[in-house]
Amino acid sequence: MRDEEASQEAAEIARARAGDTGAFAALVRRHQDRVFGFVLRMTGVREEAMELTQDIFLKAWMALPDWRPEARLSTWLLQIARNAALDVLRRRERVGFSALDALPEVADPAPGPDAKYAGRQRQARLLDALGQIAPEHREILLLREVEDLSYADIGTTLGLTEGTVKSRLARARTALLARYRPLAGDADD
Repeated sequence: MRDEEASQEAAEIARARAGDTGAFAALVRRHQDRVFGFVLRMTGVREEAMELTQDIFLKAWMALPDWRPEARLSTWLLQIARNAALDVLRRRERVGFSALDALPEVADPAPGPDAKYAGRQRQARLLDALGQIAPEHREILLLREVEDLSYADIGTTLGLTEGTVKSRLARARTALLARYRPLAGDADD
């Protein structure tokens, strides 16, 4: 985040902590896509992710007076999102597993239709493999590879040391590859 954006966000946070709903709405607009994307990838159900994102920002509004300014707001929001997504996944385990077929397709920049189809097939296999690994592996991969958080920020979000983040990330990548390779067949090995 640029210095200008950081100082604007700091001012919005201060006003929101003082009860300014307009300032909080600006913070929501700034962070909602990232939080929604993370929750969608964790839960795999668009409607559920939309509702959960609203709940996350409501929780953030209620907890904002207790927020520690030394923590980055984006990291704090992802921590709330992580906890909410894990709660949903735990409830789902008690009810039963839902397939991840409701995820939106991401456009592949390849020029030809064959390349686009192959890209969608690889993405579907990757999402399928991602849905098969443990939630703690999924969350750390999403925070690093999709949300592009640093090891330190992931550690803050998950309450782990950087060394533990690195080792869990390595185990998560291994678990994902173990699930992906059988789905991909010989063509992608």
